[in-house]
Amino acid sequence: MTRRLYLLLPLLLAVTAEISLTKFSAGAIGVNWGTEALHPLPPSKVVELLKSNGIAKVKLFDADPKVLRALSGSNIGVTVGIPNSMVKSLNASRKVAESWVHDNVTRYFDGGNRVRIEYVAVGDEPFLQSYGNQYRPFVIGAAMNIQNALAKASLASEVKVVVPSSFDSFLSESGRASSGHFRADLNKTMIELLSFLTRHHSPFFVTISPFISFRQNKNISLDFSLFKETAKAHKDGRKAYRNSFDLSYNTLVTALSSIGFPDVDIVVSRIGWPTDGAANATSPTAEAFLKGLMGHLEKKTGSSPRFPVETYIESLLDEDKRNVSSGNFERHWGVFTFDGQAKYSFSFNHNAKKLVNAQNVQYLPPKWCVVNNNKDLSNASAKALEACSVSDCTSILPGGSCSGIGWPRNVSYAFNSLYQQSDHKAESCDFGGLGLITTVDPSEDKCRFWIQLDTSHSSPHIPIFFLSSSLLLLFLLS
Repeated sequence: MTRRLYLLLPLLLAVTAEISLTKFSAGAIGVNWGTEALHPLPPSKVVELLKSNGIAKVKLFDADPKVLRALSGSNIGVTVGIPNSMVKSLNASRKVAESWVHDNVTRYFDGGNRVRIEYVAVGDEPFLQSYGNQYRPFVIGAAMNIQNALAKASLASEVKVVVPSSFDSFLSESGRASSGHFRADLNKTMIELLSFLTRHHSPFFVTISPFISFRQNKNISLDFSLFKETAKAHKDGRKAYRNSFDLSYNTLVTALSSIGFPDVDIVVSRIGWPTDGAANATSPTAEAFLKGLMGHLEKKTGSSPRFPVETYIESLLDEDKRNVSSGNFERHWGVFTFDGQAKYSFSFNHNAKKLVNAQNVQYLPPKWCVVNNNKDLSNASAKALEACSVSDCTSILPGGSCSGIGWPRNVSYAFNSLYQQSDHKAESCDFGGLGLITTVDPSEDKCRFWIQLDTSHSSPHIPIFFLSSSLLLLFLLS
């Protein structure tokens, strides 16, 4: 008997350790992997990046076959996304839903190299207030049809249907978490959604955005947003909130309780801090925020009655095609730059001290396009404005990391942005004879003139960039 106990001791210790970790560790941490980039890092490189940094879960915004094939066999938990543009057709037709599930879920469960799909996210924050009723009437029906399609494919027990809600779906006019509620126009929809989620044992996906709260609310300090001990507490009855995350999270919990769903599991589907494009959007600030967040989630201390079961950092990589109508910072959420290089010291993995960069990245040749100072530059700002209308110039706008380089270096930055986007085509550095191709790196401290990735196989899609032309022109002339 003694010998049997001795032999079982290692197993008992292992089980005890596992139970201990489950009880005291933070909920699972994942990342959002967006692909709105003109020169995206190859999916195989991104999967290597995820694995080398110990990232076990990833949330996608679509179901790109190239991305899903790269994830096959990785054992990374995946949330596949359905774009907002599809919710109306999915609501209208079960057959459309069945076809979507077959093409984007079922096929990746067959064969040896399966993709570990855990969630299907119906829409990308379709309840965002600025969308009005564009998507809201169709979301619940679309989710139900996807659920039925998964059940028909015998996958309903493995894949859960969720609907990511936006940061502005809930609020508290008084600023107190105890007064939290959903927007009046969403109350009925939220009751329907949460009834659906509860019925199918699915969690509530929602964005928490301390950065947006800090930008929009003068009563929220930077220290309060960054989990600093020096932050002044926000009093709410007997509770004292010492960070923006707990304040927002408990506001959400109150909102859920107010419509009868106090116990639904919560997944924070987006949370992060950008590194460029706005005041206080810097790498050191983002580092402080993420370290504070991770430490807070691990300790499970503070004013929250319960913590999220999963949290997804916004985001893995910078994306130069993202819409910037809500702010230039939208293209700079990445923990890594567009080419997979770490922006700061941070780790997703307790066993690692720092992030691991993407390896063997293929770049275009070391060439840049700059303004030719030997020419008449009276028309240079107008040409730069043309370049910025179809390329990413967010870093040279006010609040950006390159906003202080001055004229005409900001013109050179604009010229180079278009030149890199255009894969070094000579005509893209013409600008009426004002452009000059150089092999001398024009970068300076805190302002990098990028060389783009070599993605010669990619389609030459040119996006529409939403920049304020009047603001940009004013800045280029300064």
